[in-house]
Amino acid sequence: MSSVDTMPMAPERPAESRRKRDVIVLVVLFGFVLAGLVGLAAATGWEETKIQLAKLGWGQISILLMLSLVNYLFRAGRWHLFSHHLGLNTTWVQSVRHFIGGFAMSVTPGRVGELIRMRWIERETGWAFVRTAPLVLVDRASDLAAMAVLLAMGVTLGAGGIAYGIPVAILALTAAFVATRPALLESLVEIAYSLTGLFPRLMVRIRRAVSALGIFSKPSVLLPAFALGMIGWFAEGYAFHLLLVWMGADIGLWMAMAIFIFSTVAGGLTGAPGGVGGAEAAMVALLSLEGIPLEVSLPATAVIRITTLWFAILLGLAVFPMAERLSLTHSHSKD
Repeated sequence: MSSVDTMPMAPERPAESRRKRDVIVLVVLFGFVLAGLVGLAAATGWEETKIQLAKLGWGQISILLMLSLVNYLFRAGRWHLFSHHLGLNTTWVQSVRHFIGGFAMSVTPGRVGELIRMRWIERETGWAFVRTAPLVLVDRASDLAAMAVLLAMGVTLGAGGIAYGIPVAILALTAAFVATRPALLESLVEIAYSLTGLFPRLMVRIRRAVSALGIFSKPSVLLPAFALGMIGWFAEGYAFHLLLVWMGADIGLWMAMAIFIFSTVAGGLTGAPGGVGGAEAAMVALLSLEGIPLEVSLPATAVIRITTLWFAILLGLAVFPMAERLSLTHSHSKD
């Protein structure tokens, strides 16, 4: 592995260049999704779709945006909690700036662009990526666990039978267990490397990052972090429920929660930037299975995605330049 470690690193592309590229990707993706939804709406009937959209006022849109903001701020609070327990001497304001600013890179495949947060932290604190990588792992694992539990509750309570929610609940508990057991994760990494022999340098870095996860396995960290994630994702699921009620398609809180969470997770599993395309398709399909006509499901899907995913990206784009500038200022002051 030593020969791999000595390989020269590729020069880092300027942040501004990457940001312009991601904005272009964002616009193209948004255009494709919008074109698809508009095409379906046209085929279904514009009048019916416009009637549904007309039911929403600016006050209701503001409520949806505020509920999304609750999600972002509570998850940013969780990010700060993890940062604090990792030993980073960052303030609450820094954590919020890093977390929200990272949303600007959500349009990258698998959302790997959000790793820009690690670069800002390195500039401002001097901590290398290998030391802060556990933040990414535990943050993603916490999101998965919170969303899976909410999905299990939604399926169980919304479908009226606990048997439907058991597999999802098991998945959630398994994900939470594995994410907080460094020894188990290290074993999985070793098995993956022994079977493939690929990416030795990456495997070493992953093992180092995983070994640092033990600090997050304490109940004093896990319980408040889990609560913050649950509140955040519940807020967005509740927003979807309110939207359906306002459009005259009340399918119940927990069924709406299950559809929203499942569609979000399904979109993420496609690997598409921001889950675009997959999440919308899943949402429309599941609403249709509940008997919601296309003239309602299409505008509901468009509105909730704009007020959640696209709102997050818009906030990220607004915060990104400030986060980049302040991180460079910190870096220069240390020099």
